[in-house]
Amino acid sequence: MLKLLLLAAVALSFAVTAAFAHAFLDKAVPGVGTTVVLSPSELQLTFTQKIVPAFSGVRIAAIGGKRVPSDKAVVDHANPKVLHVRLLHPLRPGTYVVTWHVVSVDTHRTSGHYRFTVSP
Repeated sequence: MLKLLLLAAVALSFAVTAAFAHAFLDKAVPGVGTTVVLSPSELQLTFTQKIVPAFSGVRIAAIGGKRVPSDKAVVDHANPKVLHVRLLHPLRPGTYVVTWHVVSVDTHRTSGHYRFTVSP
């Protein structure tokens, strides 16, 4: 019985480690599902792990699919879990989809998307 408990504990520790082995979106500015009054000048995405900039990126598009011009996503040197994306033009009122993909320092790739709305 003791061997079985020990084996279960070891297996559980590997499962917990694997669950935290990827970078997931922790928070965003503008926030996930939020409505903002003013167009943001940049997006800021914070992840659960440090990001490798060469293999990470962000795309923003209007709900109809038209891509919003932006600079390339850059990692914050003070906090390598944060990506900044400067928008080249103010956003018009409407809903936008932010699509991201990142590779964390442990070389795992994750991706996702979220929406926010600009409504003056």
